[in-house]
Amino acid sequence: MRNSKLLVALLAAGLLTAGCNSGDGDDGGSHRKSRSNHGSGSGNDSDEGGGSAAAPEGDLAVLIDGPQKEVLKSGDEGLKVTPKPAQGASFTKQIEHKLQETVLSEVKVPGKTSATCPDGVTQKASAVSRCTVTYEGAEIPYTVTISDSYREGSFITSYKARADKGLLVAKAAYQAFFEQYGAESGRSDASKLSCEELPAAKAVDWGTDIGDTCQFWSKYGGDKGDGGYKTVKLTAAQAGYSVPGFEEIQ
Repeated sequence: MRNSKLLVALLAAGLLTAGCNSGDGDDGGSHRKSRSNHGSGSGNDSDEGGGSAAAPEGDLAVLIDGPQKEVLKSGDEGLKVTPKPAQGASFTKQIEHKLQETVLSEVKVPGKTSATCPDGVTQKASAVSRCTVTYEGAEIPYTVTISDSYREGSFITSYKARADKGLLVAKAAYQAFFEQYGAESGRSDASKLSCEELPAAKAVDWGTDIGDTCQFWSKYGGDKGDGGYKTVKLTAAQAGYSVPGFEEIQ
């Protein structure tokens, strides 16, 4: 079996300055067979699904034949949440904003986001608070922990925010599969990539079988190793890494 993981931390670690707007801290925070498309749900209009199309008969529902247009590069303005919190916004509001941008920076697919820390974020040394980020309807719980070194009245607050679930985003998953097995991956044995139709976004438990599959044609596949499809299972990596992981099962 082969197990591949995308080593991208779903962990926000940042510094917030008291009484100021949250800055750009170090955040460590396709189509059905019927030919209808998934919408990205973002505020920005985008072209329909580059790199994926209805699969031919016998393949899975979504053909992955190139990069996904909706997947943006790190730092793209489409991954920013605007407006930023106003001057003097509460620490909780700043954290909520940063968590939204953390999620967008990891999945790299614009989408409708919101965040709430229902009991606020306690700004005390070692304090632990709970927040939830929603991306396209999928809810990701976060645990926010203030640094042990924080002192009351400090101008800068250091914190970490851990995602307690993983986030599977269809377009990001198709892109990851293409990068792993597609034409630009360097693999000469793989072709004809396709996946089951994935939900636009869903929360998944860390370290579990997501329940979805992709496949590719391998010249080493088949019962005799002379060519055939190989099935790849999507898994949620261990906590702290983006999803999916890919595991070849045949």
